[in-house]
Amino acid sequence: MDAPPLPSAAVTPAEWSYAHDELIEDLRALIRIPTVNPPGDEILAARHVADRLAGLGLEPEVVEPFPGRGSVGCRLRGDGTGGAPLLLLSHLDVVPAPLDGWTHDPFAADVTDGYVWGRGAVDMKGMVAMELGVVRRLVAEARAAGRDPASDPIPGLRRDVLFASTADEEAGGHQGAGWIVEHRPDWLRADAALNEAGGVSMTLAGRRFYPIQVSEKGFAVYRITVRGTWGHGSLPWEENAAVKAAVAIGRLAAPGTPRLTPVMARFFRDAAQHLPHSAAALLRKVADPDPAIGTAAVEALCEEPYRRAARALVRDTISVGIVSSGVKYNVIPGLAEIQIDCRVLPDTTEEQMRDEVLERLGPDLAPHVAVELLIFGAPVEAPLDHPIYDVMAATLRDHDPDGIPLPIMAPFATDAKHTVKLGVPTYGFSPLRGAPDETMLERFHGIDERVGIEALRFGLPVLYDVVRRYCG
Repeated sequence: MDAPPLPSAAVTPAEWSYAHDELIEDLRALIRIPTVNPPGDEILAARHVADRLAGLGLEPEVVEPFPGRGSVGCRLRGDGTGGAPLLLLSHLDVVPAPLDGWTHDPFAADVTDGYVWGRGAVDMKGMVAMELGVVRRLVAEARAAGRDPASDPIPGLRRDVLFASTADEEAGGHQGAGWIVEHRPDWLRADAALNEAGGVSMTLAGRRFYPIQVSEKGFAVYRITVRGTWGHGSLPWEENAAVKAAVAIGRLAAPGTPRLTPVMARFFRDAAQHLPHSAAALLRKVADPDPAIGTAAVEALCEEPYRRAARALVRDTISVGIVSSGVKYNVIPGLAEIQIDCRVLPDTTEEQMRDEVLERLGPDLAPHVAVELLIFGAPVEAPLDHPIYDVMAATLRDHDPDGIPLPIMAPFATDAKHTVKLGVPTYGFSPLRGAPDETMLERFHGIDERVGIEALRFGLPVLYDVVRRYCG
């Protein structure tokens, strides 16, 4: 029996060409609004998006609960027979873009060599633009049927579609999605949500995979104060707090013991089934209890960005982020401070992570340090047996028969840590198909962040079809 046609097949090539052009212009306009967090200034992007939505005849709403921290939301209506809404979720803020190393102005949104360049191209203004593209397409279909998209059901939709693009995700989301959960939950309450990062192609041993994010690690940020004794720089001794901090940093930086979660066990198992025998054997060793075996397997299997991801996805991790000590070159410091970023697997509690930090510091350093929790975000998991996962996987296969969808855990956190409070299963799905030699992962927060125009052309109809299929 033939598979039902893709909803996108009913859209003419001329209409898709127009939609793709609008997508690129939306993305470029967003990149040119420098919503660097801190301070954010997302209100500028929120108003811009609201203007675009209002120009389509919709009734968007902008909130600014904290000065400059703006978010925008909108609702498209279905006929109400299909259940709770589907949420298209995104964030408007970006991380800083120090100019060193960039070959294009990170906020100029240059288009060259087949890419749109700039901070936010992949994280995540590209997804904002794709979601706007889906909304624009649905509005056009409503108008073609003589309906008012602001109040009438969109033809063929049985569920509402919610659009929400929020502030502050890059700093925890508390002034964006976190505030909305508490004060405007109607913006986010849905049967499921599509969010950032998943559905981006990766090529491994000649096979193209599309990891769909179904879980994400949590985070714990600690400040470690190291105590020594102040003294004259001409008389070095072991009570130098900076030296003690250096020892502590070396111990904290060592990789932890691998531990395989159910999602990652399935990812490695399913991926291995599609790889040549030698590559499959290596993949199965990635989470070997012997860290040396797992590390060797990762080094032999894939390119550096994927190596880092594979190492991070099978263990709790600790990254040293800030180190400070001393007041003058000839004064032995009596205090030093280290701030660390710990990313925890779904079965690791904050208490367990703190114990791990203290254990690594060791009994000789422990009496000289104080460990203070600055912020904690719990890990998040969405069910693999939710119908939306099957829709995403099937739609990817329909658009790319050689592609292999797989569930995966993200090593970072997203605004799913807030939507989970409303019971909304949130999946990373911003579909992009890159060239075989592209390692898109290194562009998140990296220099020369960019996204391929052809990758976006692939992603827009995929996202549209997922929305149409799930809500139809």
